[in-house]
Amino acid sequence: MIHELNAALESRHLANLTRSEVARALRALSSCYVERRGKLASGAPLETAGKRAAFALYYGPLHFAVASEIVRASTFNAIRTIHDFGCGTGVASWAWALQMAGAPRIAAIDRSAWAVDEANWLYRQFNVRGRAARGDLSRALAPGKGFKAGDALLFAYSLNELPETARSTALSAVIHSVERGASLLVIEPVGRRLGNEGWWSDWKRALEPLGAHEHEWRFAATVLPQPTRDLGRAAGLDPKELTARTLAAR
Repeated sequence: MIHELNAALESRHLANLTRSEVARALRALSSCYVERRGKLASGAPLETAGKRAAFALYYGPLHFAVASEIVRASTFNAIRTIHDFGCGTGVASWAWALQMAGAPRIAAIDRSAWAVDEANWLYRQFNVRGRAARGDLSRALAPGKGFKAGDALLFAYSLNELPETARSTALSAVIHSVERGASLLVIEPVGRRLGNEGWWSDWKRALEPLGAHEHEWRFAATVLPQPTRDLGRAAGLDPKELTARTLAAR
């Protein structure tokens, strides 16, 4: 399915941009994520058409591949709805849904109007039972939200971008939901320089007594389509393997 995804993304995003233009935008985008993370909250990574295309064409297949491999190697309880918090272009929740019996529904949320449009396009394009809406993650996880058994909470590459107060609100809601039987999957980069370490340890310490497990993953980069790898190479990104770490409660 990842090759069909890549083909659809190329048709959508290369209509008005060349591959070299997207590669230049991807270089700037990756610099923003790694070296200028203070700009994330302002929406800087998605401020131009080139960066938006680069995000969709490179990180879309990459996040889809990583999420697919993780869920394929894991065991989760029966799921009716995947709640995707900070959904981006929607690829991670779709990857999870594809691996589950019963075609769970996706309810996604993101603060970016462009990301929400992309996710809804993806769901229409591939006949996914899902809908993305624009909203604030803190409100979506406010006290009293009734996540329980049959619900799955997904945070794919989204928690590290939140301010600490919002992460604390999210953790309280997650603890309550896992206690009520909800499944959980947190996917984050491995790199310590992204500032993950402090809050990650807090989440791990709070969730392990509830049955959550930490795991570090490594996959060969060959799980990505060749055009995705070529785009990354042109932008100075040439990973030999894909890595991630997770906190999961099943």
